[in-house]
Amino acid sequence: MTTQSTVDELASAVHGLDLAGVLKVLDDRYSGTAVFTTAMGQEDQVIADVIWRNHGRIRVVTLDTGRLFGETYSLIEETRAQYGQKIEVFFPDAVQVENLTTNKGMFSFYDSVEDRKECCNIRKVMPLKRALRGMDIWISGLRAEQSANRAAMRAVEWDDVHGLIKVNPLMDWTLDQVKAHLSANNVPDNPLHRKGFVSIGCAPCTRSIEPGEDSRAGRWWWESSKKECGLHA
Repeated sequence: MTTQSTVDELASAVHGLDLAGVLKVLDDRYSGTAVFTTAMGQEDQVIADVIWRNHGRIRVVTLDTGRLFGETYSLIEETRAQYGQKIEVFFPDAVQVENLTTNKGMFSFYDSVEDRKECCNIRKVMPLKRALRGMDIWISGLRAEQSANRAAMRAVEWDDVHGLIKVNPLMDWTLDQVKAHLSANNVPDNPLHRKGFVSIGCAPCTRSIEPGEDSRAGRWWWESSKKECGLHA
């Protein structure tokens, strides 16, 4: 049974290590029970690159909501081809999607925050629960400077919602550091990033941002909220 002392000990073990060092500790200690979830963003591409270049055994999974940009689907294939590695894809439950769109239409998420969260729950949160089932470690590409909500998170923390340890190894990275790694290591990334898109999710729910806008401003831009879908509570 995982205790807070286990979380604290792991946090101490990875403290001061670079990204490769953190991932190696997780790979060595939790072989077969560590999973990295990627939304194919720039931060996620950095982590996947380091896992695969160091022959890591950490599972790499992504969530296909059915509403992603074409550029994101192309990036998944480009990444698979470049590294010769498998990306596990988790889809939402077909019956739940059918019921949602039949009863509320294709764009119910524009109607209210509650309706948007319902869509996110069906298309993202529930598939994530399946992806994390049986895992001890969940690795994510969150960074503190992305939002006030994420700034309050820690590099190693207990995720009570999913019942496992969550590791955010890029928590203290800047966007410039992320971009530098991508460039130095020839890591493929989404061409939408060069068109003003910083945080990229589902196509109907993501827009480019203007200079000076918050990096999450392009997500669910029509509402005032914490700009989260429920994956990272």
